[in-house]
Amino acid sequence: MAVKILIQRKIKPGKENELAEAIRKIRSEAMHARGFISGETLRSAEDPSIHMVISAWKSLEDWQNWVNTPERKAFEKEMDAILAEPAKISPYHMVTYFDLREVVDNVMDETIGNQ
Repeated sequence: MAVKILIQRKIKPGKENELAEAIRKIRSEAMHARGFISGETLRSAEDPSIHMVISAWKSLEDWQNWVNTPERKAFEKEMDAILAEPAKISPYHMVTYFDLREVVDNVMDETIGNQ
């Protein structure tokens, strides 16, 4: 089952450029990892020192395998030097509460029926 991993990091003042470079570097490595689907980085609108990385993986096992690679472990050590507090990592299973095809079909039926 696919998962999304949310990683929240609070960065020390003045370390934003180091964070950006480190994330670019590790994401390029992750893109070659088994099971990696996508990744994005967000900065809090309320507190610019807080950054959220969201990555999608084919399975929790794929993510866990990536976390245990030497590249990922080295990245975490690099992050320790610029973090104001420990990172918060939360895995979430991706769920679908509706079938998108069903929604599109219903909208099309309503649109055609209203003409």
